[in-house]
Amino acid sequence: MDLNAPHSMGTTIIGVTYDGGVVLGADSRTSTGMYVANRASDKITQLTDNVYICRSGSAADSQIVSDYVRYFLHQHTIQLGQPATVKVAANLVRLLSYNNKNMLQTGMIVGGWDKYEGGKIYGIPLGGTILEQPFAIGGSGSSYLYGFFDQAWKEGMSKDEAEQLVVKAVSLAIARDGASGGVVRTVIINSDGVTRNFYPSDKLPLWHEELEPQNSLLDILSAASPEPMNI
Repeated sequence: MDLNAPHSMGTTIIGVTYDGGVVLGADSRTSTGMYVANRASDKITQLTDNVYICRSGSAADSQIVSDYVRYFLHQHTIQLGQPATVKVAANLVRLLSYNNKNMLQTGMIVGGWDKYEGGKIYGIPLGGTILEQPFAIGGSGSSYLYGFFDQAWKEGMSKDEAEQLVVKAVSLAIARDGASGGVVRTVIINSDGVTRNFYPSDKLPLWHEELEPQNSLLDILSAASPEPMNI
C-alpha cells in the first residue's frame, strides 16, 4: 500500500426541507483511504444558534472553514444585534470555498431556520458554487441516493417524515458505500429551536440481506461453526 498516494475521504451528508424547518443528517465514519480513523465522528457542526453545516471531504479543510464562518457570523450578530440568516451563513461558506477553491477539498451543506425565510438548505459543493435546493446530498455515498431521493422526497412533508427519510437514506448509503458507516446523527431546526438525535447502528434498517449486528466477530464465527465430527 502506497502511504503517499491520495487518500479517499468518504462520507454521506444530507439536508432536507420540510413544512416548517429543515432536517440535516450524516453518517459518522471518518476514513483515511482504507483506514477508519474515527467511527463515531460528528459531521454536523453548529455555526449559530439557528444554522448548522454538514461537512464532507477533507475533515481538516471543512473544520477550518466552519471555524472561520462561525467567527465571522459571531461578529455579524454583534454588529446587527440579531441572528444571521441562513442565506448569509451559506454565502460566507461559499465565499471562503470559492476564494480558496484550488486548496480546499471539501463539499458542504448549510441548513437552518430564520424568521425571514423559514427553513432553507444550501449546497456548496467542491469549487465554491452555491445552490439553494429543497434537499441536498453530498459525499461519496450521495451517488447511491439520487434516484432514491427523486422517488422518495415530496413537498410538504412533516417533521417526522423528513427525519425518517434522512435516516433511511443515510442507512442505505452506509449499506452501499464502503467509505460511509458508523451511526446516524440528525439535527432538526425549526422555529422552536434545535433538536439533535442519535441512531446507533443496531437501530438502523438493514438492506439487501445484510448480516444482523453482532457484539463481536467471535459471535459470528461461533454461530457459523459446524458441529464436530464423531469418529
